[in-house]
Amino acid sequence: MPYGAVRAPLALVFTHDMSSSVPGGREGSLEAPTRHPLDWKNPAFYDEAALTKELERVFDICHGCRRCFSLCNAFPTLFDAVDESPTGELDGVDRKVFWQVVDHCYLCDMCFMTKCPYVPPHPWNVDFPHLMLRAKAVRAKKEGIGLRDKVLASTDTVGALAGIPVVVEVVNAVNRSAPGRALLEKTLRVDRTAPIPKYHSNTARKRLRDRVGTVPVNGDANGTGTSGSATAAAQASEIEAGAQRPAMPQGGTETRGRVALFATCYGNRNEPELDEDLVAVFEHNGIDVRLVAKEQCCGMPKLELGDLESVARAKEQNIPQLLRVIEHGYDIVAPIPSCVLMFKQELPLMFPDDPGVQLVRSRIFDPFEYLMLRHRAGLLRTDFKQSLGKVSYHVPCHLRVQNIGLKTRDVLKLVPDTTVEVIERCSGHNGTYAVKKEFRAASVKIGRPVMTRVENAQPAYYASDCPMAGHQIESGLKAHKAPTHPLKLLRIAYGI
Repeated sequence: MPYGAVRAPLALVFTHDMSSSVPGGREGSLEAPTRHPLDWKNPAFYDEAALTKELERVFDICHGCRRCFSLCNAFPTLFDAVDESPTGELDGVDRKVFWQVVDHCYLCDMCFMTKCPYVPPHPWNVDFPHLMLRAKAVRAKKEGIGLRDKVLASTDTVGALAGIPVVVEVVNAVNRSAPGRALLEKTLRVDRTAPIPKYHSNTARKRLRDRVGTVPVNGDANGTGTSGSATAAAQASEIEAGAQRPAMPQGGTETRGRVALFATCYGNRNEPELDEDLVAVFEHNGIDVRLVAKEQCCGMPKLELGDLESVARAKEQNIPQLLRVIEHGYDIVAPIPSCVLMFKQELPLMFPDDPGVQLVRSRIFDPFEYLMLRHRAGLLRTDFKQSLGKVSYHVPCHLRVQNIGLKTRDVLKLVPDTTVEVIERCSGHNGTYAVKKEFRAASVKIGRPVMTRVENAQPAYYASDCPMAGHQIESGLKAHKAPTHPLKLLRIAYGI
């Protein structure tokens, strides 16, 4: 068995001497996981032979462990292929299956954070999501990005075009019609049953600009002023002095009481009321809210495809803007967990030596993380006007990965006569995965336990911090019931 040597140390698990000097000769670890920076600028990162060798190594460890069988469809795809192979081992699996495994990974990070006992600092150094990202990056560099994926990931461009007045009405009408969905399925392989968002020409940034304005920069509200590189250099001493939070913050950082809203592509063009609700709740709590002067997509849709150069270009546009608002005394909030995670984790791992990226990481917050910090400081209003009853609350994967705890639950529980039932399972939405025809059935299967729990609970409301996950749950309910975002729930409870 060519790969047997990789799993041989597992035999040591069943011996009494767990102090064996054989490398990797221990089962799991009680130490906190360590995430190594992504070495994506190294030419060796894109070496196909080296990638294949690492896929073989990690896949064989996964085959010998199988703890992650209940997560995404990547692991069942791998394990079924092994079990059905002539040898019953990885050496009998067609290498084409490796790419099927890669395609089923949507970088949720749940295997790394909750299941795998061999993540670093364990000597086996297994980081399954980053290996899948590497594979996606190698393929993207070699083959390019297909039309369907380009369209789905180009959120700024598509949103701007679809949001043109008159055009927006046509786009939304087509997306709501059976013939239109059939056409999308035929041309772009977007499944006709998958939920796709509505577009708005009256975006959140348009609605809020006159109300809250943008963060002034050197007296200029249009975002001109100190260059990003100069700002980063000016902040370097603050970073070195320990201003940034740990890699996975636990919520102990003080808040400034002034926030700049990174509206996000989805919040801006697809559900602008999400940003409006955030502003209403924050202002009700005496928090000064402004818009970031300029923003682009955070880059998460491009990351999902392995298009790391596009992620880097988005970073070069966003980080200078965010540094400016920090320099002027503002914290940063964004309503979409994946966008917050991009700045908290993914960009810092791609650019570990960029002081600007590290500073932004230290000052960006999930909205409920921020509100709970205010509550701990005695600064959150709890004069709620209306109870919420029973709430089924789904925790998105990209919020769980931030390791900040269940802050949304904690804030909602402050509302009198309100019970919150927490669901910590994947909804199956996962970026663009759930809308792709070839993955739609798998996405519904993944999300079915969440949908069932919502149905069985018969709650007054069900909610998810990720609005797209909420609509994925909605698409699988037997009786139609729309989700209510937690920010909307809080606004209802405040009576504002």
